[in-house]
Amino acid sequence: MRIIKAREIAETVAKLSLKANCSLRPDVLEKIRLAFKKESDKRAKAALESIIKNAGIARREKLAICQDTGLPIVFIDIGQDVSIKGDLKKAINRGIALGYRKGSFRESIVRDPLARSKPGYEGVVIHTEITRGNKIKITVMPKGFGCENKSLLKMFLPTAGTGQIKKFIIDAVKSAGPDACPPYIVGVGIGGTADYASLLAKKALLKRKGTVPYLEKVLLKELNQLKIGPMGLGGKSTCLAINIETCPTHIAGLPVAVNISCHALRSATKIL
Repeated sequence: MRIIKAREIAETVAKLSLKANCSLRPDVLEKIRLAFKKESDKRAKAALESIIKNAGIARREKLAICQDTGLPIVFIDIGQDVSIKGDLKKAINRGIALGYRKGSFRESIVRDPLARSKPGYEGVVIHTEITRGNKIKITVMPKGFGCENKSLLKMFLPTAGTGQIKKFIIDAVKSAGPDACPPYIVGVGIGGTADYASLLAKKALLKRKGTVPYLEKVLLKELNQLKIGPMGLGGKSTCLAINIETCPTHIAGLPVAVNISCHALRSATKIL
């Protein structure tokens, strides 16, 4: 049994929160650069160029890519042969607070969602999963709420066809319009329960892959035909990618969730 101290986890989370907020993921930056090369609309091309320049400045100067440093989501895969010495939840929250203070990132979390008290850093959303082995994989995803507010869930009848699901996804992006800072990366979760489909949609945003399945390819083409474009200025680049995750569900249901990310899709991962 391998022992990992909670203090080491806190230090790792702090470093990941700084990296995620200041360095745009290489796969995302590559998609934005590709969109810039393909774009012919002058205003849309200028917007993409500004996004690329902003990412470069943020990385060099160690500044936040966006002023909304989000509600931190932490995914932690814990090997079944690992023993954690200390309080895991406290360690993760402490790590976020350490990293966010060091980066001078905005305090964006209200502990009481109804009273809307003074914002701070405490209240991180944590998703844990038990895996094989003796390692821990930690991913920090700061999720801005301009795009998180555009999340949608629909409980389809099990008889729903692919066409109905496609329409729901396209309508979700159409409804977001320019409000969530396009170009977007769209995460979709299909199956499970209402809550698990929503989690799958968020996990889909973490996927980094080269090949694109047929349904995702078709949807991407249709989404870009909406011509919302970078920052709502029109053009070819409404959506950079769409990632779909599926899982088994009940015979009587078909949950579908959509989680939209702005162009500043941020995450950082480390394995201990």
